[in-house]
Amino acid sequence: MNVRNIDQIIALLKADGKKRVILVGKAASGKDYARRILEERGYPYQISYTTRPMRIGEVHGKDYYFIPIFKFEDLIKMDFFYEYVIFNSWYYGTSNAQMKTRDCTFIMTPSGLAHMSEMDRKDSLVVYFDITEEIRKERLAIRSDADTVDRRIEADIRDFEDFKNYDIILNDPNYK
Repeated sequence: MNVRNIDQIIALLKADGKKRVILVGKAASGKDYARRILEERGYPYQISYTTRPMRIGEVHGKDYYFIPIFKFEDLIKMDFFYEYVIFNSWYYGTSNAQMKTRDCTFIMTPSGLAHMSEMDRKDSLVVYFDITEEIRKERLAIRSDADTVDRRIEADIRDFEDFKNYDIILNDPNYK
């Protein structure tokens, strides 16, 4: 099912009685923009943990919990994470406590989704932001990032190969 805006996503969340919305999309597809709108409308963002460097303008504890690799690996050993992945040589993860929260927003990768239990997946509305590569390249070119545009595009091609684990798709780059 295609949607055109955040209001349609919220209506589907409520109609289907889902516990959480999970935003999935390639680099610069609009996931962070959507999560800010969802936060404003009462669906707080569950902040992921990562070992990647901070981008200009990002804030620890608001955009991500930026932690060193050794700490992330210690948390793995302590069974702290519900799911974690390595993407472009950096760890990303969601804690067990976060997955118990209702009426909230997550951002995940396809491989992160694959770690979800059947019940948690069923209780989630997964929105796939499928924005053209041309538009994403334009957005990535102006972003101050710890990664190159080409490396992100190549990584996304691999990560999203045969991706079908979503409930709805948003492909309008100018959604609101």
